[in-house]
Amino acid sequence: MANAWKRDKPTRLLSPKFLFLLFSSTLLLLFLFLFSTSRSSSSFSNPTVLSLNTHLSFNSISPFDCIHSPQPHPVIANLVEGVRYPFLYSLSDFGTLPDKPHKNIVRMLKGKPFRKPDISVTVQEVLEKAKSEGRDGFVVDVGANVGMASFAAAVMGFRVVAFEPVFENLQKICEGIYFNRVSDLVTLFEAAASDRLGNITIHKLVGRLDNSAVSATGAKMAFKSNEEIAFQVKTVPLDEVIPESEHVLLLKIDVQGWEYHVLKGASKLLSRKGSQAPYLIYEEDERLLQASNSSAKEIRDFLGSVGYHECTQHGTDAHCTKKD
Repeated sequence: MANAWKRDKPTRLLSPKFLFLLFSSTLLLLFLFLFSTSRSSSSFSNPTVLSLNTHLSFNSISPFDCIHSPQPHPVIANLVEGVRYPFLYSLSDFGTLPDKPHKNIVRMLKGKPFRKPDISVTVQEVLEKAKSEGRDGFVVDVGANVGMASFAAAVMGFRVVAFEPVFENLQKICEGIYFNRVSDLVTLFEAAASDRLGNITIHKLVGRLDNSAVSATGAKMAFKSNEEIAFQVKTVPLDEVIPESEHVLLLKIDVQGWEYHVLKGASKLLSRKGSQAPYLIYEEDERLLQASNSSAKEIRDFLGSVGYHECTQHGTDAHCTKKD
């Protein structure tokens, strides 16, 4: 009967002890909510805003807004194999699903990382040498694709300014900015670097967005059967974005034959003296260059005119430096 009496006894919901616990719990929940909100606003702050913005003039063009950009689904991202400073990147092309998926999707299903892009290894080697010499500065990535060079630099702590005209690739860079937690290091532009301000037609290939080019011939050179889509994008010279007061350690250019125009638009940057001039990596594919009415000789002659006399060939890439 005693136990029955205890079960039937009404609970004093408004007892001092209960009110104290309720008040304490409410304060705790409110604190956690406010804390998570502040963390969220910090973590998801616009990935295109970084400390460089206090120095760089963006009068010619505004950074790409990752926060308000719609994101594609599904997202397929993974760690890159074998780089000294690991990072993740997200695929923009999935291949032909389900019959012939992208090779990196197959690797992921087998429990393997994505194959390392050669440019990522190269960028980290160049920047590792700069770190060992105590040199600081930032990286300019022209033709960023899905960020394989940008993230290789950013995860090392270097600031990056990236240019990419293809919207699908921009979305993947935004994903990589979040995955690698480098929103304070990467500034992204939806633009094609060139030798003048304006607009230009870009040709992208469905299923091979890494082969997008200003020249329709260059875009379809290796993939004639892929569907081609033409679209307009802004053009901006690098000299309009990079002020003379900022030190650029590395300039990487991979724009499927448009390299000469990018270099011409960076004349002031490339004319800097000795070690103040950036280490230059650019794609030097004669077929793609000719499709854009330029040539490797024309590029080498121009680079010589601004003081780059030391160029070596690495596959289809050229590496150029200046002596002090």
